[in-house]
Amino acid sequence: HVELNTITYSAAVSSCEKAGEWAKALVLLIDMSAGHVESNTITYNAVVSAFEKGGEWAKALALLMEMAARHVEMSTITYSAAISACEKSTQWTKALGLLTEMATRRVELGTITYNAAISACEKGSQCTKALGLLIEM
Repeated sequence: HVELNTITYSAAVSSCEKAGEWAKALVLLIDMSAGHVESNTITYNAVVSAFEKGGEWAKALALLMEMAARHVEMSTITYSAAISACEKSTQWTKALGLLTEMATRRVELGTITYNAAISACEKGSQCTKALGLLIEM
């Protein structure tokens, strides 16, 4: 019998993310908490990415709130995945809000993050905002 730990759970969650199985990834995250296995930034990033792939922007944002409440560090990867989830669902205002939050929390704004936010503006027909982000880069 192998003891399940953060690493084994994170690997399983990542596998679900790659398969686009956001519901299964979420169940694993819940199981971790129920089994008193610590989840970390890597685990949460995989679940946020699974939500992004599934077009579940609201769930991705809710998970970011949970991360903040649990004092789990949010990285550029975390935010980029959440912004991409918003972009895919034409939630450009939410995407820009996340970009602002990143700056407030002093999380590095990378090229991938800006690209996702610019794309969200483009899908929302927000040319001026997209150009503003381009200049800001």
